[in-house]
Amino acid sequence: MLSLGPLKLHSIFSLSPLAGYTNLPFRLALRELGGLGLATTDLVNARSLLEKNRKAIKLIETRPEDRPLAVQLFGSVPEEMRDAAVILESLGVSSVDINMGCPVKKVCKVGGGSAMMNSLGTTARLVKGMVDAVSIPVTAKMRLGWDDANWTAPDLARALEDVGVAAISVHGRTREQGFKGSVKLAGIRAVVEAVKTIPVIGNGDVTSASAAMTMIDQTGCAGVGIGRGAFYNPWIFSQSLHLQTTGELLPEPPFKERIRLMTRHLDLMVEIFGEQLGCRMFRKVGPWYAKRFGPAIEFNRRIVGISTRAEYDEILEHYLKWREPFLDADGNLKPSYQPAPMPLNFSDAPASAQRESIPVPSGPVEIW
Repeated sequence: MLSLGPLKLHSIFSLSPLAGYTNLPFRLALRELGGLGLATTDLVNARSLLEKNRKAIKLIETRPEDRPLAVQLFGSVPEEMRDAAVILESLGVSSVDINMGCPVKKVCKVGGGSAMMNSLGTTARLVKGMVDAVSIPVTAKMRLGWDDANWTAPDLARALEDVGVAAISVHGRTREQGFKGSVKLAGIRAVVEAVKTIPVIGNGDVTSASAAMTMIDQTGCAGVGIGRGAFYNPWIFSQSLHLQTTGELLPEPPFKERIRLMTRHLDLMVEIFGEQLGCRMFRKVGPWYAKRFGPAIEFNRRIVGISTRAEYDEILEHYLKWREPFLDADGNLKPSYQPAPMPLNFSDAPASAQRESIPVPSGPVEIW
């Protein structure tokens, strides 16, 4: 159980925002698997929300089964952030999260994202205005600081606790790192030790249930936020909750279950975004599922050009036949073709922590 002020969560494992990915179809697919406490939307521009921008409204689209839900806002104008929070509360959102961690230049150059960590007083006043304006929890997601020479997260966390934030989420990298290099668990622990009463949620490079528990054990954080790791392993929330409550590490889901979930995800994207846009967006999604398929060159080659739901069925049928030579008599991958086991902790995480970066969207979906 994790409490964000009056909001009680049944699981300490939450979905962190990831630009271009943590949309309604993905959130619904994850919730069907179980184990997910709080889910957070993609980051939303406060000004765009106030202006009722079509894309901003689509980012906060939700359903009754998509609860509890937090919307992540970014911006640097106190009045806009306050008024956007008020609107979100009126729409029934469970919590408002403030983005103080995005390293992208277009966000930082207007004073949002990681730039908010460079001016503690100004940031604290902005947050206080939001906290005073709504009754739902206001939280903040930050990084350790701008660079290794400026770990401002502990001081900022204390300042935000003083003005009433309900929780702090901290990604164990600096803005300078982006998504490269290793997560610094000691940095997350420093934030945990800096606050007195509010929970701190650790984030970064959690790709398995074991890694989630390692983060808790080594940082003392009250919860774990999972972003890119959820795309790499959508079952991570149910696996982590099971490990926490029983001490048992669940086996990886079988290939058929991966195919089922991938298909369900696509169907939700088509339902919510329409067939044309949903299939185009799925070009970035399909290859993530294929990371655990074993040999998947032929699948990836074709899925990145998908345009219709019927084409998906054709691609999948073709791939299943193409994959047959890699299987044994029981229909399982031959040992030499099996993907490496999921990483158990941060020191042996070849799929994420030891890679230079995991691909994230580099531009609007229209140019994918």
